[in-house]
Amino acid sequence: MADTKFQSGGKRRFGIGKAETMELTRRGFLISAGLAGAAFGFPRSGLAAMDPATADGLPVQAAGARFDPTIWYWIDEAGKVNVHIKQAEMGQHVGTAIARILADELGANWADVSIEHVDTDAKWGFMMTGGSWSVSQSWPLYRQAGAAGRVALADKAAELWGVDSSTVTITNGVATSGDNTATFGELVAAGITRTFTADELTALPLRPLSELTLVGKDVEALDIATKVNGQAIYGIDAKIDGMVYGAPLMPPTRYGAEITAIDDTEAKAVRGYQQTLKLDDPSGIAPGFAVVIADTMWAAKKAAKLVKVTWTPGFGADLGEDDFQAENARLIADPASGGVLDTGNSDVDPVFASAANVFEQTYSTATVLHFQMEPLNALAFRNDDGIWEVHTGNQAQSLTVPWLQAALGVGDGQVIMRSYMLGGGFGRRLSGDYAIPAALASQQLDGRPVKLVFSREDDVAFDGPRAPSMSQLRMAFDADNKVVAMDSAYAAGWPTKANMPAGLATGTNGEPYDPFAVDGGDHWYETGAQRLRAISNDLAVQTFRPGWLRSVGPGWTNFSLESFMDEAAHHIGADPLQFRLDHLTAEGRNAGGNSPLDVGGATRQANVLRRVAEISDYANASLPEGSALGLATTFGQSRGMPTWVAAVVQIAVDKEWGEIKVEKIWMVVDCGVVVDPDGARAQLEGGALWGVSMALYEGTGFENGMVRDRNLASYTPLRLIDTPPEVHIELVESTEAPVGLGEPGVTVIAPAIANALFNATGVRMRHLPMTADDVVAAIEAEA
Repeated sequence: MADTKFQSGGKRRFGIGKAETMELTRRGFLISAGLAGAAFGFPRSGLAAMDPATADGLPVQAAGARFDPTIWYWIDEAGKVNVHIKQAEMGQHVGTAIARILADELGANWADVSIEHVDTDAKWGFMMTGGSWSVSQSWPLYRQAGAAGRVALADKAAELWGVDSSTVTITNGVATSGDNTATFGELVAAGITRTFTADELTALPLRPLSELTLVGKDVEALDIATKVNGQAIYGIDAKIDGMVYGAPLMPPTRYGAEITAIDDTEAKAVRGYQQTLKLDDPSGIAPGFAVVIADTMWAAKKAAKLVKVTWTPGFGADLGEDDFQAENARLIADPASGGVLDTGNSDVDPVFASAANVFEQTYSTATVLHFQMEPLNALAFRNDDGIWEVHTGNQAQSLTVPWLQAALGVGDGQVIMRSYMLGGGFGRRLSGDYAIPAALASQQLDGRPVKLVFSREDDVAFDGPRAPSMSQLRMAFDADNKVVAMDSAYAAGWPTKANMPAGLATGTNGEPYDPFAVDGGDHWYETGAQRLRAISNDLAVQTFRPGWLRSVGPGWTNFSLESFMDEAAHHIGADPLQFRLDHLTAEGRNAGGNSPLDVGGATRQANVLRRVAEISDYANASLPEGSALGLATTFGQSRGMPTWVAAVVQIAVDKEWGEIKVEKIWMVVDCGVVVDPDGARAQLEGGALWGVSMALYEGTGFENGMVRDRNLASYTPLRLIDTPPEVHIELVESTEAPVGLGEPGVTVIAPAIANALFNATGVRMRHLPMTADDVVAAIEAEA
């Protein structure tokens, strides 16, 4: 590997000489006319981001009487519609997307719609924003909610006018029947008492897609203005009267470190310094922490540099990246390791034994960090009612609240998380571990508000990175070069095992597996017998806390799979495009239709692949020496919620410097109904750039139990100068149920670049990132 400082992109990139060598249930979903209650608010002395459209973040208050068709929204006498959003807002405009689903089904006037990001409460069900689930899971839920309000409003109008409710239409915030009209506000003022049972809810008629006027159209986002003018309130902006500031002192290992001494003699000279707390964490989430307490954040940070802490390190203090990769290799070589997924016929051994020829390759990826722009932060205190409040931006409140309860030693209902905007998430804030030391520090101060802000270096040291991975793929061919079997093994530190063990699945061999660490490997190609093993690298899990990073497993499993499909095609002398199409036959388990989300199966994946080859002129493009096209296709996150994606990437390679310049990306995506076209393209473009970044520039390694690169001087993600001049996104028109878009655009880029590099140079890179130094070394080795 290249030297540490510049291994993520080559020295020339920084102006230096030539290199030398990331089920909801219906419980609580009942209509209730009297479900008014108080708005979920904050102390007036605090800031909040519950309504990102308002400068102070405070949610809109109802004017006059209020009708709650479901818990998901209310309508007031002014005709305003306030939609409750339980998802986290981190730049993806999730509130706008979900609110338009409801408003369209309801028949609301978009100008009358506002959104409110809610606090934690059991009635909202499971609160997690990740996996590209938000729109897909909200589609049926909020359409039912909108239909409930529409039917209730129509019934009230029919009652007032003495007409049949079937004659009443609801559009643009107005009910109409013949010459009779009434606004939403007038109907609410007249009093609505209609309720529905759960069964009646599911039977409500939904509008035909052809009648929807907001879904699929460009509308004004509800959270743009405050983000642009600087008024948006993020977790790092949280303030409560009487709070003190905390700066964390990080242990030398993620787990098992113990503080043996604290010397704050020099820190006492810092004006505003109060004390340094040694934390005891019963949850086991953040052991070995100390927190410096001061009057101001800057005093806490300054004092933290002067406090001397002595630790006894825990497990993993002597381990590094090579150790984890060696363990990956050892586990893959053990045929008994891992959970085996149900792929139909997984009895591949006899087929391989009798195969005419066998092709095998191994791929790997380095540790990848999140580096979200807003550093970790949390404000915690015990309020006047004895309830612990935690103010922070978070993607997985339903995971974090139980951890906080365990750390604080309190029961259900004793912890509430307040909602804030996130200055980037990318999966880092799916773990709320950073809230634990803030809460424990507050507890030691008898519930006084403590605002804990991590420095960038401390943030990274406490990160839950994407673990280093290794994949081994084998394919068996008969005498006619027909694929007769495939055997795949994927090993890494499992994020679900570390953060949400209940989310593990059970394989056909009775062993557990992490579906989020093997998604993508369970592909839609017809390969005959197929075995797929998902293997947990427990050495990694015991040393650090593997996390979910944008694109999760498919960010590396698809790099392996689509590089391998390209290599397998070349191995038998087949065209890589046609080879893929020949195996996307949509037969058997690959036909789809097992759920509303995978209708069409491999046929839809083949369709986007053909289309991207067409618009990029993949087969006939004439490019200069050193430039080439590469192709890949994926299905987003999982077989259970496939987003069909295909991409062609055009690159230019400087063989002397090893630099790969991405010149153009074509991407075709079938995501079902496109709810928010502008948001969809933004998500896919951002995902594609994230994919370029992880393919070429992003990667670190572990040294002595901790990540090597702690800031953006040595960890060098995609810069503006590296951004491809053109990213062409085509969305397939569809009437199928919508699926996710936050992450699928990432998954197809790295393999397409690797395949393009091979087409340009004959060099095959099987490790991510494909750094400039590594490319030079590979070219020289090939020569």
